[in-house]
Amino acid sequence: MKDIIHLIRPKDWAKNLFLFVPLFFAGRLFEMETIKELFYGFLCFCAIASAVYIINDYRDIEFDKLHPEKSSRPLASGKISKPKAVILAILLIIAGFTGAWFIRDKFMFVLALYFLLNLAYSFGLKNLPIVDIVIIAIGFVLRIKAGAVIAKVGLTEWLTIMVFLLALFMALAKRRDDVILKNQSGMDMRKAVKGYNLQFINVGISLISSIIIVSYIMYTMSNEVQERIGTYRIYYTALFVIMGLFRYLQLVYVDEKSQSPTKILYKDRFIQVCLILWIVCFYVILYIKDFSLFET
Repeated sequence: MKDIIHLIRPKDWAKNLFLFVPLFFAGRLFEMETIKELFYGFLCFCAIASAVYIINDYRDIEFDKLHPEKSSRPLASGKISKPKAVILAILLIIAGFTGAWFIRDKFMFVLALYFLLNLAYSFGLKNLPIVDIVIIAIGFVLRIKAGAVIAKVGLTEWLTIMVFLLALFMALAKRRDDVILKNQSGMDMRKAVKGYNLQFINVGISLISSIIIVSYIMYTMSNEVQERIGTYRIYYTALFVIMGLFRYLQLVYVDEKSQSPTKILYKDRFIQVCLILWIVCFYVILYIKDFSLFET
Protein backbone atom coordinates (compact mmCIF):
# COMPACT_ATOMS: atom_id res chain seq x y z
CA MET A 1 0.00 0.00 0.00
CA LYS A 2 2.87 2.38 0.79
CA ASP A 3 4.32 1.80 -2.68
CA ILE A 4 0.94 2.34 -4.33
CA ILE A 5 0.53 5.65 -2.49
CA HIS A 6 4.03 6.62 -3.60
CA LEU A 7 3.11 5.70 -7.18
CA ILE A 8 -0.04 7.85 -7.36
CA ARG A 9 1.76 10.82 -5.70
CA PRO A 10 -0.93 12.30 -3.41
CA LYS A 11 1.51 15.06 -2.43
CA ASP A 12 1.14 16.45 -5.96
CA TRP A 13 -2.64 16.64 -5.61
CA ALA A 14 -2.18 20.11 -4.10
CA LYS A 15 -1.91 21.37 -7.70
CA ASN A 16 -5.55 20.41 -8.23
CA LEU A 17 -6.66 22.89 -5.57
CA PHE A 18 -6.52 25.39 -8.45
CA LEU A 19 -10.04 24.15 -9.24
CA PHE A 20 -11.28 26.24 -6.28
CA VAL A 21 -9.57 29.45 -7.46
CA PRO A 22 -12.34 30.72 -9.81
CA LEU A 23 -15.00 30.37 -7.09
CA PHE A 24 -12.80 32.24 -4.61
CA PHE A 25 -12.27 35.18 -6.99
CA ALA A 26 -15.95 35.21 -7.90
CA GLY A 27 -16.75 36.01 -4.26
CA ARG A 28 -18.85 32.86 -3.86
CA LEU A 29 -16.63 30.84 -1.56
CA PHE A 30 -19.43 29.99 0.90
CA GLU A 31 -21.82 28.33 -1.54
CA MET A 32 -21.67 24.90 0.07
CA GLU A 33 -23.40 23.04 -2.76
CA THR A 34 -20.87 24.39 -5.25
CA ILE A 35 -18.01 23.61 -2.85
CA LYS A 36 -19.27 20.02 -2.67
CA GLU A 37 -19.31 19.72 -6.48
CA LEU A 38 -15.83 21.22 -6.67
CA PHE A 39 -14.59 18.72 -4.10
CA TYR A 40 -15.91 15.84 -6.19
CA GLY A 41 -14.31 17.45 -9.24
CA PHE A 42 -11.06 17.72 -7.28
CA LEU A 43 -11.17 13.95 -6.59
CA CYS A 44 -11.81 13.20 -10.27
CA PHE A 45 -8.91 15.44 -11.29
CA CYS A 46 -6.67 13.72 -8.73
CA ALA A 47 -7.60 10.31 -10.16
CA ILE A 48 -6.75 11.35 -13.73
CA ALA A 49 -3.59 13.17 -12.62
CA SER A 50 -2.41 10.07 -10.75
CA ALA A 51 -3.09 7.94 -13.83
CA VAL A 52 -0.94 10.38 -15.83
CA TYR A 53 1.84 10.12 -13.22
CA ILE A 54 1.78 6.32 -13.53
CA ILE A 55 1.91 6.46 -17.33
CA ASN A 56 4.75 8.97 -17.20
CA ASP A 57 6.70 6.83 -14.71
CA TYR A 58 6.09 3.77 -16.88
CA ARG A 59 7.54 5.56 -19.89
CA ASP A 60 10.49 6.95 -17.91
CA ILE A 61 11.60 3.83 -16.03
CA GLU A 62 15.06 3.71 -17.63
CA PHE A 63 15.70 7.44 -17.16
CA ASP A 64 14.40 7.38 -13.59
CA LYS A 65 16.84 4.60 -12.69
CA LEU A 66 19.69 7.06 -13.37
CA HIS A 67 18.14 9.88 -11.30
CA PRO A 68 19.31 10.24 -7.65
CA GLU A 69 15.76 10.83 -6.35
CA LYS A 70 13.48 9.28 -8.97
CA SER A 71 15.33 5.97 -8.83
CA SER A 72 13.41 5.23 -5.62
CA ARG A 73 10.02 5.48 -7.34
CA PRO A 74 8.02 2.22 -7.23
CA LEU A 75 8.31 1.41 -10.95
CA ALA A 76 11.96 2.42 -11.34
CA SER A 77 12.95 0.50 -8.22
CA GLY A 78 10.87 -2.55 -9.16
CA LYS A 79 8.71 -2.40 -6.03
CA ILE A 80 5.59 -2.42 -8.21
CA SER A 81 5.43 -4.47 -11.40
CA LYS A 82 4.49 -2.97 -14.76
CA PRO A 83 1.22 -4.97 -15.11
CA LYS A 84 0.01 -3.83 -11.68
CA ALA A 85 0.82 -0.21 -12.53
CA VAL A 86 -1.11 -0.47 -15.83
CA ILE A 87 -4.18 -1.96 -14.10
CA LEU A 88 -4.10 0.77 -11.45
CA ALA A 89 -3.85 3.49 -14.12
CA ILE A 90 -6.84 2.04 -16.01
CA LEU A 91 -8.94 1.90 -12.83
CA LEU A 92 -8.08 5.52 -12.00
CA ILE A 93 -8.98 6.66 -15.53
CA ILE A 94 -12.36 4.87 -15.37
CA ALA A 95 -13.10 6.29 -11.91
CA GLY A 96 -12.04 9.82 -12.87
CA PHE A 97 -14.08 10.09 -16.07
CA THR A 98 -17.13 8.33 -14.63
CA GLY A 99 -17.22 10.76 -11.73
CA ALA A 100 -16.66 13.72 -14.07
CA TRP A 101 -19.63 12.68 -16.22
CA PHE A 102 -21.94 12.74 -13.22
CA ILE A 103 -20.68 16.17 -12.14
CA ARG A 104 -20.98 17.95 -15.50
CA ASP A 105 -20.41 16.94 -19.11
CA LYS A 106 -18.40 20.11 -19.82
CA PHE A 107 -16.15 19.30 -16.88
CA MET A 108 -15.53 15.85 -18.35
CA PHE A 109 -14.57 17.52 -21.64
CA VAL A 110 -12.00 19.77 -19.90
CA LEU A 111 -10.68 16.79 -17.95
CA ALA A 112 -10.35 14.85 -21.21
CA LEU A 113 -8.35 17.72 -22.70
CA TYR A 114 -6.04 17.64 -19.69
CA PHE A 115 -5.64 13.86 -19.98
CA LEU A 116 -4.97 13.88 -23.75
CA LEU A 117 -2.52 16.77 -23.46
CA ASN A 118 -0.58 15.00 -20.73
CA LEU A 119 -0.73 11.74 -22.65
CA ALA A 120 0.90 13.52 -25.59
CA TYR A 121 3.40 14.98 -23.13
CA SER A 122 4.29 11.52 -21.76
CA PHE A 123 4.59 9.98 -25.23
CA GLY A 124 6.97 12.53 -26.73
CA LEU A 125 6.16 16.20 -26.27
CA LYS A 126 8.09 16.29 -22.97
CA ASN A 127 11.24 15.77 -25.04
CA LEU A 128 10.75 19.06 -26.90
CA PRO A 129 12.39 22.03 -25.12
CA ILE A 130 10.03 24.99 -24.44
CA VAL A 131 7.04 22.88 -25.55
CA ASP A 132 7.45 20.78 -22.39
CA ILE A 133 7.18 23.71 -19.97
CA VAL A 134 4.34 25.32 -21.95
CA ILE A 135 2.31 22.09 -21.66
CA ILE A 136 2.88 22.06 -17.89
CA ALA A 137 1.62 25.66 -17.71
CA ILE A 138 -1.44 24.86 -19.86
CA GLY A 139 -2.23 22.05 -17.43
CA PHE A 140 -2.71 24.61 -14.66
CA VAL A 141 -4.90 26.76 -16.90
CA LEU A 142 -7.09 23.71 -17.57
CA ARG A 143 -7.40 23.21 -13.80
CA ILE A 144 -8.89 26.67 -13.28
CA LYS A 145 -11.02 26.21 -16.40
CA ALA A 146 -12.39 22.99 -14.90
CA GLY A 147 -13.15 24.80 -11.64
CA ALA A 148 -14.94 27.58 -13.53
CA VAL A 149 -17.04 25.06 -15.46
CA ILE A 150 -18.09 23.21 -12.30
CA ALA A 151 -18.88 26.40 -10.37
CA LYS A 152 -20.51 28.05 -13.41
CA VAL A 153 -18.49 31.24 -13.03
CA GLY A 154 -16.74 33.33 -15.64
CA LEU A 155 -13.00 32.97 -16.12
CA THR A 156 -11.32 36.32 -16.72
CA GLU A 157 -8.37 36.76 -19.06
CA TRP A 158 -6.42 38.24 -16.12
CA LEU A 159 -6.72 35.08 -14.03
CA THR A 160 -5.89 32.86 -17.01
CA ILE A 161 -2.76 34.85 -17.86
CA MET A 162 -1.55 35.04 -14.25
CA VAL A 163 -1.95 31.29 -13.67
CA PHE A 164 -0.22 30.49 -16.96
CA LEU A 165 2.74 32.79 -16.18
CA LEU A 166 3.11 31.49 -12.62
CA ALA A 167 3.09 27.86 -13.79
CA LEU A 168 5.61 28.70 -16.55
CA PHE A 169 7.85 30.35 -13.96
CA MET A 170 7.80 27.27 -11.70
CA ALA A 171 8.37 24.89 -14.64
CA LEU A 172 11.46 26.88 -15.67
CA ALA A 173 12.77 26.77 -12.11
CA LYS A 174 12.32 22.98 -12.08
CA ARG A 175 14.17 22.64 -15.39
CA ARG A 176 17.02 24.63 -13.85
CA ASP A 177 17.31 21.90 -11.24
CA ASP A 178 17.53 19.31 -14.05
CA VAL A 179 20.28 21.29 -15.79
CA ILE A 180 22.31 21.58 -12.57
CA LEU A 181 21.92 17.84 -12.03
CA LYS A 182 23.10 17.22 -15.59
CA ASN A 183 26.16 19.44 -15.07
CA GLN A 184 27.03 17.60 -11.87
CA SER A 185 26.49 14.04 -13.12
CA GLY A 186 27.25 14.45 -16.81
CA MET A 187 24.05 12.58 -17.72
CA ASP A 188 20.81 13.81 -19.29
CA MET A 189 17.96 12.94 -16.91
CA ARG A 190 15.50 14.27 -19.49
CA LYS A 191 15.88 14.49 -23.27
CA ALA A 192 14.46 18.03 -23.20
CA VAL A 193 17.35 19.17 -20.97
CA LYS A 194 19.58 19.18 -24.06
CA GLY A 195 17.68 22.27 -25.19
CA TYR A 196 18.39 24.20 -21.98
CA ASN A 197 21.39 25.63 -20.21
CA LEU A 198 21.76 27.73 -17.07
CA GLN A 199 22.14 31.02 -18.95
CA PHE A 200 18.97 30.44 -20.98
CA ILE A 201 16.93 29.36 -17.96
CA ASN A 202 18.23 32.18 -15.74
CA VAL A 203 17.21 34.74 -18.38
CA GLY A 204 13.83 33.02 -18.77
CA ILE A 205 13.15 32.99 -15.03
CA SER A 206 14.11 36.66 -14.68
CA LEU A 207 11.96 37.59 -17.68
CA ILE A 208 8.87 35.66 -16.53
CA SER A 209 9.14 36.85 -12.91
CA SER A 210 9.30 40.46 -14.12
CA ILE A 211 6.26 39.94 -16.35
CA ILE A 212 4.34 38.33 -13.48
CA ILE A 213 4.96 41.29 -11.15
CA VAL A 214 4.05 43.87 -13.82
CA SER A 215 0.99 41.90 -14.93
CA TYR A 216 -0.25 41.47 -11.37
CA ILE A 217 0.13 45.17 -10.60
CA MET A 218 -1.70 46.01 -13.86
CA TYR A 219 -4.43 43.57 -12.82
CA THR A 220 -4.85 45.21 -9.40
CA MET A 221 -4.92 48.70 -10.97
CA SER A 222 -7.36 47.78 -13.73
CA ASN A 223 -10.55 49.87 -13.66
CA GLU A 224 -12.58 46.83 -14.73
CA VAL A 225 -11.27 44.72 -11.82
CA GLN A 226 -11.66 47.54 -9.26
CA GLU A 227 -15.26 48.17 -10.36
CA ARG A 228 -16.13 44.47 -10.22
CA ILE A 229 -14.60 44.00 -6.76
CA GLY A 230 -15.83 47.36 -5.48
CA THR A 231 -12.56 48.79 -4.14
CA TYR A 232 -9.24 50.12 -5.37
CA ARG A 233 -7.37 48.54 -2.42
CA ILE A 234 -6.77 45.26 -4.23
CA TYR A 235 -3.23 46.47 -5.01
CA TYR A 236 -2.36 45.76 -1.34
CA THR A 237 -2.14 42.07 -2.25
CA ALA A 238 0.77 42.74 -4.64
CA LEU A 239 3.12 42.94 -1.65
CA PHE A 240 2.75 39.23 -0.88
CA VAL A 241 3.06 38.22 -4.53
CA ILE A 242 6.35 40.11 -4.83
CA MET A 243 7.67 38.69 -1.56
CA GLY A 244 6.72 35.15 -2.56
CA LEU A 245 8.39 35.47 -5.95
CA PHE A 246 11.55 36.90 -4.42
CA ARG A 247 11.66 34.05 -1.92
CA TYR A 248 11.32 31.53 -4.75
CA LEU A 249 14.14 33.28 -6.64
CA GLN A 250 16.23 33.15 -3.48
CA LEU A 251 15.66 29.39 -3.23
CA VAL A 252 16.57 28.96 -6.90
CA TYR A 253 19.66 31.17 -7.13
CA VAL A 254 21.04 31.33 -3.57
CA ASP A 255 20.07 28.00 -2.02
CA GLU A 256 20.07 26.05 -5.33
CA LYS A 257 16.77 24.41 -4.38
CA SER A 258 14.76 24.73 -7.58
CA GLN A 259 12.95 21.48 -6.88
CA SER A 260 9.29 20.57 -7.36
CA PRO A 261 7.02 23.57 -6.55
CA THR A 262 4.77 21.32 -4.42
CA LYS A 263 7.77 20.21 -2.33
CA ILE A 264 8.75 23.83 -1.78
CA LEU A 265 5.16 24.70 -0.84
CA TYR A 266 5.08 21.91 1.75
CA LYS A 267 8.49 22.77 3.25
CA ASP A 268 9.19 26.50 2.96
CA ARG A 269 7.65 28.50 5.81
CA PHE A 270 8.33 31.88 4.18
CA ILE A 271 6.33 31.03 1.05
CA GLN A 272 3.60 29.45 3.17
CA VAL A 273 3.24 32.66 5.22
CA CYS A 274 3.19 34.79 2.03
CA LEU A 275 0.49 32.56 0.55
CA ILE A 276 -1.64 32.65 3.71
CA LEU A 277 -1.33 36.44 4.03
CA TRP A 278 -2.20 36.87 0.34
CA ILE A 279 -5.33 34.71 0.77
CA VAL A 280 -6.34 36.55 3.96
CA CYS A 281 -5.81 39.95 2.33
CA PHE A 282 -7.85 38.93 -0.73
CA TYR A 283 -10.51 37.41 1.50
CA VAL A 284 -10.94 40.67 3.40
CA ILE A 285 -11.11 42.66 0.17
CA LEU A 286 -13.55 40.31 -1.58
CA TYR A 287 -15.80 39.23 1.27
CA ILE A 288 -15.69 41.84 4.05
CA LYS A 289 -15.21 45.11 2.16
CA ASP A 290 -15.40 47.21 5.31
CA PHE A 291 -12.43 49.57 5.37
CA SER A 292 -13.86 52.19 7.69
CA LEU A 293 -10.93 51.70 10.10
CA PHE A 294 -8.52 52.84 7.38
CA GLU A 295 -10.49 55.94 6.40
CA THR A 296 -8.98 59.31 7.32
